[in-house]
Amino acid sequence: MDLLRAALVGAPGTPYHDGLFFFDIYLPPEYPYEPPSVYYQSGGLRLNPNLYESGKVCLSLLNTWTSSDTEVWNPGSSTILQILLSLQALVLNEKPYSNEAGYNKQLGRAEGETNSVSYNENVFLVTCQSMLYILRKPPKHFEALVKEHFSKNAETIFSACNTYMEGARVGCALECSGNGHDEHIEGSSTGFKIMLAKLLQKLVEAFSYQGIDCSRFQGKK
Repeated sequence: MDLLRAALVGAPGTPYHDGLFFFDIYLPPEYPYEPPSVYYQSGGLRLNPNLYESGKVCLSLLNTWTSSDTEVWNPGSSTILQILLSLQALVLNEKPYSNEAGYNKQLGRAEGETNSVSYNENVFLVTCQSMLYILRKPPKHFEALVKEHFSKNAETIFSACNTYMEGARVGCALECSGNGHDEHIEGSSTGFKIMLAKLLQKLVEAFSYQGIDCSRFQGKK
């Protein structure tokens, strides 16, 4: 087998939480002496500096990104699992703003943290658009997986959207749920809340079309 498909779920605490992301992995004839080629099914959306609309994946393990302090492909020890773990932990992380070249130096400073919060808002909006794309056009042979994933996580996704529209900072939905989140009220912008409200209605419609019960969320703004 020289062609694989992997599905990653966005981790809690990140602006990708509960999203479903598909990657096609091609093993060249030279594998494992050469790294696999990985293609991201983007749907034409850019939700991370390392993941392009074209499907290109920038990752040092794939030899598609170079840096003095990153890990490169090692034929004797590198694995496909290692690539997938890197995608989830290093790419789909809680502060993707830091993945932009040179921007990681801003983190820890007031301006950098403010920019990171704003960046996360946009990333979550694009993640929601990605959910819509996957629901409407699931990868072939993965239709059941897509429906099962979103059926299982509908409550969390919609609750997070409502929490963010109440003012919580993107990524803190689970931590804030049920125990108060006043300290996060300043975290989300008005423009973000307006755009998310519009996307939420589209998500409810898309989930409902898949037979997922969204009655308690219909009409919410």
